[in-house]
Amino acid sequence: MSEQKAALLVIDAQESFRQRSYWNPAEVAFYLERQQALIDGARAAGIPVVRILHVDDDGPFRLESGHVRTLEELRLEPDVTFHKHRHSALVGSGLDVWLVENGIRRLIVSGIRTEQCCETTTRHASDLGWDVDFVSEATLTFPMTHASGETFDAAAIRRRTELVLAGRFARIVTVEEALARRALAA
Repeated sequence: MSEQKAALLVIDAQESFRQRSYWNPAEVAFYLERQQALIDGARAAGIPVVRILHVDDDGPFRLESGHVRTLEELRLEPDVTFHKHRHSALVGSGLDVWLVENGIRRLIVSGIRTEQCCETTTRHASDLGWDVDFVSEATLTFPMTHASGETFDAAAIRRRTELVLAGRFARIVTVEEALARRALAA
């Protein structure tokens, strides 16, 4: 198999989420460790690191809020940054153009929230023809309550996302698997 030029997408790993009522520090430590390992590994492998930040017209996702910046615990020096206004990082941000211009054919997806912007970007990228590795352990989400009153914890939401993406839209991989795939193909 020939090498596909890859890029790491770090989606919405931003301080804006810390301002939300559902922010749960208990869920964050493992995510931060895995996200940092992925960033560091991508950098060491020469894989471009793309920071994507979500921007809204009001609240903590508003540019002027001061919260639309990388989570303070992450050491992230991106090769490029895009601002998005939709769930998919490929809608209206310019990311798609940058990927094509740089010959990127494989995306490594990570960030916040697992089932929202990370999953949506993954589905969209797959439908547009990109090869996608979804690094579930380097995504973060929070418990959600269904209209029935049933609460789904973050682990259940992550498993559900893995279930619906695997083999259809992406490969579900660990940090090490995402980075090893690059190393083996090089």
